[in-house]
Amino acid sequence: MLKRRAVRRNGGGGTRLHAWEETLGGFAAIRKRAAERKGGDKILQSLLGPAPDNKALARVRDDRVLSTMAERVFAAGFVWRVIEQKWPGFEAAFLGFEPKRLLFQPDDFWHDLASDERIVRNPQKIRAVRDNAAFVDRVSKEHGSFGKFLAEWPADDQVGLTAYLGKNGSRLGGATAQYLLRWLGWDTFILSGDMVLALRDAGLDVAENPSSKKELAAIQRQINAWVKETGLPRAHVSRILSMSIGVNRTADELRQYMGE
Repeated sequence: MLKRRAVRRNGGGGTRLHAWEETLGGFAAIRKRAAERKGGDKILQSLLGPAPDNKALARVRDDRVLSTMAERVFAAGFVWRVIEQKWPGFEAAFLGFEPKRLLFQPDDFWHDLASDERIVRNPQKIRAVRDNAAFVDRVSKEHGSFGKFLAEWPADDQVGLTAYLGKNGSRLGGATAQYLLRWLGWDTFILSGDMVLALRDAGLDVAENPSSKKELAAIQRQINAWVKETGLPRAHVSRILSMSIGVNRTADELRQYMGE
């Protein structure tokens, strides 16, 4: 059921009059359904993971940010477990993902990586590491570190942050940006098929694969509204939505998938 709430919009000419936006009703029914599917609220709670702390990202070093970027880029469209198993080789081949050190390397270094058996030899994704090293270094110079940049970004504007990553980074668009933020520890909702199905089932008017600015803004508003209602992190709201509908995977299957 939809309900309306007043919001104040800010424009170049200052504060405008109130406009009306629609948000869905309460989250309690969705959580109840998810708990019933998983065998009770205690089990559901155990599947949510720790509450993310965006401010803690200020302590994350740039090499760890770039490493996580590279891992998500190489994992996209590939078997994640294979990438995880080979990751020590990636760390060695890419010099510990130190952005400044990588940017100092000559073209031959990058050319040779395309035949390095320690990594997945994908020239386009290798190139993305080089481009993202420059991206991380550039943002770090402006904000003190890339982690500080992430820590300062408003928690209620994930859509804006993922758009920024997609525009300025290399191969960091769409789901890759969402998983990057989740892996770094930023409080992130993931637009999985089940989560979107739950949103649609609740009455949100978005496509099966929402991608337009209007749809993403509507999803962001709704997640923000449920966060305000429940006091839960966005990551937890996201997981509850995903577990409330679709294929009912067991708790053990979900823990294995999440690496927990």
